[in-house]
Amino acid sequence: MFVSTVKIPPEPPTNAYWLILRGFQLLVLVTGEHTAWPRMAGPDSLQMVPVRQHYLGYFTGDELIHCFVAEVAAETEPPVGMAFESLRGLYGRMPDDLLWLGGRALQIIDWDRTHLYCGRCGAANELLSYERAKKCPQCSLTTYPRIAPAIIVRVTRQGPHGPEILLARGPRHRPGFFSVLAGFVEPGESLEAAVHREIKEEVGIEVQNVCYFGSQPWPFPNSLMIAYTAEYASGDLQLEEEEIEEAHWFKATELPSIPPSMSISRTLIDDFVRQVTWSKFAEGYQ
Repeated sequence: MFVSTVKIPPEPPTNAYWLILRGFQLLVLVTGEHTAWPRMAGPDSLQMVPVRQHYLGYFTGDELIHCFVAEVAAETEPPVGMAFESLRGLYGRMPDDLLWLGGRALQIIDWDRTHLYCGRCGAANELLSYERAKKCPQCSLTTYPRIAPAIIVRVTRQGPHGPEILLARGPRHRPGFFSVLAGFVEPGESLEAAVHREIKEEVGIEVQNVCYFGSQPWPFPNSLMIAYTAEYASGDLQLEEEEIEEAHWFKATELPSIPPSMSISRTLIDDFVRQVTWSKFAEGYQ
C-alpha cells in the first residue's frame, strides 16, 4: 500500500525510489525486459543536480520503501543502462502501483513548476511543510496541486438484436478508433449532472439509471476520471460537430478499435462485453 505524505523521514533513506523527470519523461532502469524506477540515495548518486524535488510518501508491506521525485535540466542525458521514457510508454512494463506512482510524480512536479508565483499578487510562493500546498507570503493565498475532475460514461441500450454500447470518435482520434463519452465537470455542477449534460451536448440523447462505476487518476496532465454507467432513455443521435465526428451503437461481438487496457474507458467496455457474454452463457445453460 502507498501512503502519501509530505513529511520527510528524519533519516535520509539510502535505498528509496527516485523518480527523475526530464520535462514530462521519467528515468527508468532497463535490464533486459525488466523496467524499474531507480532505487538509490538521491540524484547525486547519478551525478545529477535536481532543479526541484519532493517527497511523495512510502510503500508499506514486506519492505518500507520511501519515494521521491526530482526534476533535472532539459539537457540531462540518461546514465548507461537507463532511459528517459513517457509514462504512456511504460504501461505494461511495471506493476500498476509503480506506474501510477509515476503519474503522481508527474503531476506534483508540473504543479510545482507552474505555480512558482502567486496568481493573485505575483509574489514568490513558498512550499508548506505540513501539507501538499504552496502559500503566498504576501497575501496568504494557498494553492494545491490541480486536479481536473472529468466524467466518463458507458451508455447502453437493448437494440433490435441484443445489448448495444454507444461509442464515439472525436476529431483527435484516428479513423476507426472509438471510445465511450467523457467530459470535464463544470463549476457548480454535480458529477451526475455532468453525465446528463455531456451526453446531451455531445450526442443529443437522454439517459437514465446513472450509476457510479469507478475512478482512475489520469495524469495527462492532471485529470481524475470518474466513471459511470447509464442506460439510453430517449432521443436520436445528433452529434456536436466540434467534439464528435462519429457515434454508433455497437454489439459486443462487433466492436471497433477501442482504447488500451490501461484506461478506465477500456474497463467500462470490457465490463459490458463480460456482462453480455455471461448473459448468453446463462441463457444457454438454462
